[in-house]
Amino acid sequence: MLGDRNHAAFGNNQMLVADPVNGAVRRFLTGPRGCEVTGITATPDGQTLFINIQHPGESASERADPAQPTAISAWPGNQFPELGGGRPRSATVAIRRLGGGVIGAAG
Repeated sequence: MLGDRNHAAFGNNQMLVADPVNGAVRRFLTGPRGCEVTGITATPDGQTLFINIQHPGESASERADPAQPTAISAWPGNQFPELGGGRPRSATVAIRRLGGGVIGAAG
């Protein structure tokens, strides 16, 4: 279980990918501080991957402080300072491969 002493260093803010042929496991993405990466799905052509970022900015041991909502993270608002930042929000992220192609395919 994540959060127990054997897994505490890993957190919930990353997505790993495993190669079923050789068993290699690698990090595919890392989410913002205090988040949980959840809910993966893809388009039928495999060229767009959708993942969800839940409760960014919350510490692993307690809920965020309403008086200081950006103390841990202001994601995604801090990605767009021209929009005024803001408190952390859950979001869905679309991932595409540079130059197109199937996500996770070699080459």
